Amino acid sequence: MASQTILKLGATLVLLVSLMPALAGQTRDPATYFFHDSFNDLREEGEIARQEGKVGVLVMFETNDCPWCRRMKEMVLNQVEVQNYFRAHFQVIAINAEGDALVTGFDGEEVPESDFALRHNRVRATPVFAFFDPSGNMLTRYTGATKDSQEFLWLGEYVVEAHFRTQRFSRYKRERKEGS
Repeated sequence: MASQTILKLGATLVLLVSLMPALAGQTRDPATYFFHDSFNDLREEGEIARQEGKVGVLVMFETNDCPWCRRMKEMVLNQVEVQNYFRAHFQVIAINAEGDALVTGFDGEEVPESDFALRHNRVRATPVFAFFDPSGNMLTRYTGATKDSQEFLWLGEYVVEAHFRTQRFSRYKRERKEGS
């Protein structure tokens, strides 16, 4: 009887160890686990970021028919490691660059999403990842899809560690690659 219990425990342990690599690349729905629920009030998002000791607010400007936005959601923003890192450091929201839902900017002005994207943030192509401090000052922005989740995590580190103050992301990324 004891030997059967030991065999079952051993089989369970082997199964768990074999599943560990799969858990490392685990994915979850980015709508639920990457983006925060938001009423599109960036002042409120900034205040939440300040209260929680976060770097600031990350806005992903997207469009419904953007293949690169879809790729980011399906290949990068769905990664558990990415979700955990960005939610720990930023209030993360998505804004439809062609949408008509109202957005309250950091300045308190309420405008349609499309105006906020184009007039206030010069978004002409998507995706755009715009990083703001809690007061609404733009820290940096990145246009386009990253190569993979590692590159997107480097983008997060680039902002969190304030490397944007001294170098371009392309240089930071090259240094990270060389150090790997």
